[in-house]
Amino acid sequence: MHHWLKTNLLKLNLVDEMDYEEGFSRLSYTEEEKQSHQAFQSIAQELGLEVSSDQAGNQWASWVVDESAPSVAAGSHVDTVKNGGGYDGTAGVLTALAAIKLLKDQDFKPEKNISIICFASEESARFGVSTIGSKAISGLLEKEELASVKDADGITIKQAVEGFGLSWENIEQAESPEHALESFLELHIEQGTQIEDNQADIGIVRGVACPIRLQVKATGMANHTGTTPMMNRSDAFAAIAPLVTFVEEQANLINNEQGTPLVATVSTVQLEPNVMNVIPGEVTLGIDIRSVDDSLKKELADRIIAYCKKTEEKRQICIHVHTLVDNPSVFLNPKVQEKLTHISEKLGYIPLSMDSGAGHDVMNMAEKWPTGLLFIPCDRGISHHPEEFASIRDLAKGSHVMAEYLKEETGEGR
Repeated sequence: MHHWLKTNLLKLNLVDEMDYEEGFSRLSYTEEEKQSHQAFQSIAQELGLEVSSDQAGNQWASWVVDESAPSVAAGSHVDTVKNGGGYDGTAGVLTALAAIKLLKDQDFKPEKNISIICFASEESARFGVSTIGSKAISGLLEKEELASVKDADGITIKQAVEGFGLSWENIEQAESPEHALESFLELHIEQGTQIEDNQADIGIVRGVACPIRLQVKATGMANHTGTTPMMNRSDAFAAIAPLVTFVEEQANLINNEQGTPLVATVSTVQLEPNVMNVIPGEVTLGIDIRSVDDSLKKELADRIIAYCKKTEEKRQICIHVHTLVDNPSVFLNPKVQEKLTHISEKLGYIPLSMDSGAGHDVMNMAEKWPTGLLFIPCDRGISHHPEEFASIRDLAKGSHVMAEYLKEETGEGR
């Protein structure tokens, strides 16, 4: 199994070795993503699976035993951020296929169909919009709102989808009816260090911490840096800059008061006019707040808004706070978690119940079907970076847990 995993990890990443200084760049609906999809199809066909594509560009590999029976599904994605790692998403696709190999090697005969899904366009790196493929399958795609969203080169999502050989007009036909799938399971690298810190082997995810995202725009007055006296300035950057440390301090205070973790980051800054000899007249900050406890996210957002109002009065600048995203956190199916915990322990692995601070395709699938999310360790918690790494040993553990889950759900042990 170790050799199979290593060989096909390279195939999915379209390389001969994983050590790439600049990482991997397979952005949504690009030729690179398409090539990785083709590698997925090739591996699936070698396993004797039936392959197909849907109207959103998701790839399906199915072990069909009864056309009238429901399918138990598993999978993830193979697109990446720019200069990202070769395990985020890809590990989930690889281990799902590996689970099929393990079952076939055991001469297992499922009584239900099994589908492995390679989702299209999970990352938001190209368009600022994530999980397009799984949104389409789950019936959550807001087609009209997304059509004109552009990437850095001015290409819209609609144009990219059509350039991928798909029809934007038919993309909603990718939705799967509720009766078609019985459950869905995804495996992902942790993108953190909780598993290692707790000396566990497998993470069993309880909930996905979807974000509140705020855009804070401070407007003062641009003026000459050399001729404007300090007492006469309306410097938008100087006025709003303390908000950065305020967000960090308040997040730490909330964490000291509450048991459920919360994280918050001032992650983007735009200065206008951003010229060396001009006082900043306008500054826009992007703030990302995450916790599985939605009340904690709202509490911090409220504190930020109150702080901005006080700053506006004190500094005599205009501050506008706009909520870009306010998504409720997603809790995964408890029964699936119990099954995954039992399977992990049966295989001799130490499971850890935990939450996910990052979004995944599973959060969309959970809107319609019972779902589960497995985490395996990744070295030092590094992700979205060329140094991202998960060992073949941990990939194998994840594959065995997934294989046992699929076995119990579709045949033996039901």
